[in-house]
Amino acid sequence: MPLLRQVPRSEITDEVILGYMQHLFGDRDPTVEPGTATGTPGDWWSVFALSPDIFRHAVSGFALYRSPERRIDPILRELGQTRAGWVKGSQFVFSQHCKSLRGLGCSEEKIAAVPHWAVADCYNEQERAVLAYADCLCQANGRTPKAVIDKLKTFWDDQQIFEFTYITCLYDMHAVITRALRMEFDDREEPIVEVAAPEGFDAADFLGGRRKQQQESEA
Repeated sequence: MPLLRQVPRSEITDEVILGYMQHLFGDRDPTVEPGTATGTPGDWWSVFALSPDIFRHAVSGFALYRSPERRIDPILRELGQTRAGWVKGSQFVFSQHCKSLRGLGCSEEKIAAVPHWAVADCYNEQERAVLAYADCLCQANGRTPKAVIDKLKTFWDDQQIFEFTYITCLYDMHAVITRALRMEFDDREEPIVEVAAPEGFDAADFLGGRRKQQQESEA
């Protein structure tokens, strides 16, 4: 379950939100009967409904990146979004955009290689350049060597680079939000936890036994 309250459909009055709820869930209330066509619980929608203006702003971003006014190849765009999900550890964003890549006709080999793109031979020069830039944006927090931008400029103009930058950062944000609030597929316990030591282990000093032996041998 998400960490914030989900808004039941009975409380929603905003027509935009109601329209999306009807499109995605039919007559169901996702807080009672979860599930979308892509297999997600659908709680992103009911949590974002907490703030109708933010909900509208977010869904307008979905329309923006798919707009016919965009001038970047959709597969290159989706590689950036998918890599953003992987880098930020968002199973939701990563999984959803793997599906988007598949829907655009991207090969299964390339989809499977997104996590290890740097050592994959399946990508062409442009794809490698945009994946490298996605890492600069999402993994290096925007720290980008000029050589990366210079490479992008061999096949994109400034507007296209800006479009890719904005869209990739937008999905970096969505990845962070879904992880923080444990929405959708990011409703997971923290995987990095202490593994219990064997019974009888003295936690005072990992090397205590060896140090004692050294001290005895020096005496």
